[in-house]
Amino acid sequence: MSGLAFLIPIALGLGLLGLAAFFWAMRRGQFEDLDGAARRILIDDEEDEP
Repeated sequence: MSGLAFLIPIALGLGLLGLAAFFWAMRRGQFEDLDGAARRILIDDEEDEP
């Protein structure tokens, strides 16, 4: 029983930490352009070759 009293607050704390990180990323604009990164890997960079 004492193990649950120790693990439940830790689990709730980690869940709140993950939720806070998600909202921080939303505020910083991390999820604004989801298609741009997927298309960017398909575009070949033009390299100047002599």
